[in-house]
Parts: sequence; structure tokens; C-alpha cells
Amino acid sequence: MGGKDTATEASAKSSQAKGKGTQDGVGSGAETGSGGRGKVGQQCGANDISWSTRAESQAGGYILIIAKAKPGITCVLPAELPTVAFGSDGTEAGPAEQAVGQAITLRKGVTAYAGVNPKTTNENGGKELDSIIVGIGVDDPNPVSLRVGTITVDKPIVTNWHTSAADAVPFGGGTDQ
Repeated sequence: MGGKDTATEASAKSSQAKGKGTQDGVGSGAETGSGGRGKVGQQCGANDISWSTRAESQAGGYILIIAKAKPGITCVLPAELPTVAFGSDGTEAGPAEQAVGQAITLRKGVTAYAGVNPKTTNENGGKELDSIIVGIGVDDPNPVSLRVGTITVDKPIVTNWHTSAADAVPFGGGTDQ
């Protein structure tokens, strides 16, 4: 008989807890593990990042895009190609790799790299430009313009984001050819 009362008591407590949990969102899965709620896995926007570029001579010459989170920011670069466009007509770089890479969490001490080959043709010609426009995916509302020096653009390509500069070489050092 005592066991029956205990089971009824436990059932009553269980149903009370359920009502409280769903009414105010407590137990909704948004806990961060630190005893409080917080943003989990916020996607990076171009304005969350300190950007720089560097001209490289490997693979016939390319531009290395370097992305670091601004101080106090932790955000995720999604597992998709960066959007890289050239000039006022919006010529966009195509993929240099056959598959997208892994998502990368940017925070203090973590840097992401992407490589841009502005000219993949052997013919003379192309557009002469001195900057690229970079966004985090196609829907980034705040793409940034980065000065790169004078480059000739003709059928450009871009790699995925990588945590190693050596892996971001278009057509060499770890990318698909």
C-alpha cells in the first residue's frame, strides 16, 4: 500500500514540473551549460570579422583572404563557400573545390583562410580591378570591399574556408584540381 502512495505522489510531482517547464520556456534546450542562457553558435557576418588579404605566388598567383573574429566576438563561419565578387558588374568567383568544407568557429586565436584565383584562363584579357567584395555566404547583408592591388580577373574561383593557409591554395596544396 505504501508503494502505491509513493507512485501517485511521484506522478503528481512529475505532472507539476511538466506544466512549469513548458509555460515559461524553462527547459527549452537553450541552456548553455554555464547556468544561464546565451547565444549558441551565432553565424558570422562580415561585420564580425577583421579582414585582410595577401598576394601569394603559388599556383600561378592568388589572393589569400584572412578572416579573424573581432575582439570579444565568437561566431561560426558556415560550411559553405565565401561569396567573392569583383567589379561593379558583380562577377562572382566559382568554387575551386568539389565539396564544401567544415564550419569553423572563429574566436581569439583562430584564423580562417580562403584562396581566390582571379584568373583561371590562359588567354590574354580579362578585367583589371584593385579590390574584391567578400561576404559570408550569398545572403550576407554587409559584404566588405578589400583592396588587393591591381589584378586581372577572368573566370575567378575561390576555395572553402580553411584553418590552415596551406589548404586554401586554389589548385594546389590540398584543394581539388
